[in-house]
Amino acid sequence: MAEAMVQMIQKAREQLSDLTHLELGSTLSVRKDDRVWHVQVEALEKKSLPDSQDILATYGVTLDEGGNVLDFARTSMRKRSETALPEGAEG
Repeated sequence: MAEAMVQMIQKAREQLSDLTHLELGSTLSVRKDDRVWHVQVEALEKKSLPDSQDILATYGVTLDEGGNVLDFARTSMRKRSETALPEGAEG
């Protein structure tokens, strides 16, 4: 399972980069359900000075069993200096 997970992360990152032409950062999560893989990746949307003002986005990518992207979407954006709140938390 771990080897398949690594392959899906690589495929998601390669295809997301090709589709968006953004500089990708960390892989935030990966999970598999019955038929598809879901990968979340952080990307640099806008470079700023100072770096703390960079705009980062989280993208969700869905892949089929063959590693083909079925869809992708930007799910959130933040300044690099802002910490992300856990899902369901209030700020």
